[in-house]
Amino acid sequence: MSEAAALVFLLDVDNTLLDNDRFADDLGDTLAQAFGAGERDRYWSIYAQLRDELGYADYLGALQHFRRGLDNEPALLQMSKYLLEYPFAERLYPHALETIAHLRTLAPTVILSDGDVVFQPRKIQHAGIWAAVRGEVLIYLHKQRMLVAMQQRYPAAHYVMVDDKPQILAAMKQQLGARLTTVFVRQGHYAADSARETIAPAPDLVIACIGELRGRKLEDFLPSAPAIALAAD
Repeated sequence: MSEAAALVFLLDVDNTLLDNDRFADDLGDTLAQAFGAGERDRYWSIYAQLRDELGYADYLGALQHFRRGLDNEPALLQMSKYLLEYPFAERLYPHALETIAHLRTLAPTVILSDGDVVFQPRKIQHAGIWAAVRGEVLIYLHKQRMLVAMQQRYPAAHYVMVDDKPQILAAMKQQLGARLTTVFVRQGHYAADSARETIAPAPDLVIACIGELRGRKLEDFLPSAPAIALAAD
């Protein structure tokens, strides 16, 4: 985008547009079947350590460390194929692509995600999300720290960020203030964990699933608009 837009939608991916928790469960089951429960747990321990060090999920990096002691295991080399060819399109939340299509009729719509530069783009492509947003994709190590770069790439008077992590939304709101409307989609384990926390500033809008954004009008996302009601579970 060369000219500033009136509004730009920014959409997270994992547990916002697709069920990444379900993918993690499938990966854990596959590891246990191939290597046993102990080795599965070792993989997740490596994954957790890398996430703490890097600040984002690095499934391929964890697999690289996981190989130690397993080089003669025939199943090891199949795990990269499993990760890179996982059917992420089957893990899209209901109406996720329809929601993107609807938002694009209102304003430019961009994926704003955390992740590495191999697995995360591939996930977005395989899920059909990349095509749905016509390639308008940003992937950073820490997106809440890259708002200046995001604005340079997609200048706008106002932004709407849709995410399953209210802590990320709060961090972005603290930087962009009234120029940002935060939409908390209550999906996945991060959203569930946040119920025990006090988030400040609180999200502007709260929804139960991504499909609820279908049919919303542009004015629903502007600061003066009434809040979107939380759908019943």
